[in-house]
Amino acid sequence: MSAVAAIEVPSRAATHAGDASLDEALLALALRQADSPLVLAQRLCEWIGKAPILEEDIAQANVGLDLVGQARLWYAYAGEIEVRMGRVARGEDDFAFRRDASAFRNVLLVEQPNGDFAHTIVRQFLFDAAQHLALDALARSRDARVAAIAAKAAKEVDYHVERSADWVVRLGDGTAESHERMQRALDALWPYTGELFDADATDLALAEAGFGVDPRTLAAQWRETVDAVLADATLARPADGYVQRGGRDGRHSEHLGHLLCELQFLQRAYPDARW
Repeated sequence: MSAVAAIEVPSRAATHAGDASLDEALLALALRQADSPLVLAQRLCEWIGKAPILEEDIAQANVGLDLVGQARLWYAYAGEIEVRMGRVARGEDDFAFRRDASAFRNVLLVEQPNGDFAHTIVRQFLFDAAQHLALDALARSRDARVAAIAAKAAKEVDYHVERSADWVVRLGDGTAESHERMQRALDALWPYTGELFDADATDLALAEAGFGVDPRTLAAQWRETVDAVLADATLARPADGYVQRGGRDGRHSEHLGHLLCELQFLQRAYPDARW
């Protein structure tokens, strides 16, 4: 992973005075915001050369590149936070390629296998709809760097959620087979959506101080968005039940380990390799 994409970087003075507990919370926020896009981007790249049509092959790659770009910005900030906390400097490559699965803080939804195209689209839409709301809220953070990264990423996710919603409607209200596949995918992935709105002490502390967002406050609006799209797609929203959670705390499914084997192979086999 090379230089970070261009973004106006506010000065430290524009954010807040040094505070170890606040920096620890901001570090957790940055890694959670980075890890989910990175893992989802890796899943999307698995479709390259295999997508149903050439246009979608290219589109999946482009969305994946957007997500990688977002992850890089958050990782860069995470590295800066660690430096000002007196820790050993880590860069984008360290965060992406040199952490074990238990150190990743992505939600479980994004690490689920692609399955068929219906599963990929449903997974993308459910995540996009939540990420759009989270980034919009973080763009108003008191931390100027968080706000700047979130505002930039939100512009890309505006398109992502529109695109994935269009596909949900097209396939859900399409043929009998596409409808059945979409409903099956929705039923399988729904238990992973509850984690998108879990809040822990870190979330609540950042939200109360104006630096972050309480994910629970986004759930109702997310559900309205999802319900509207599912209605157009003639799909039935599954009943709420058991929630799969743990990813944001480093407890993952076996799928993440397999994904990281591919993502991290080159750096693990040839440390410090450069193109």
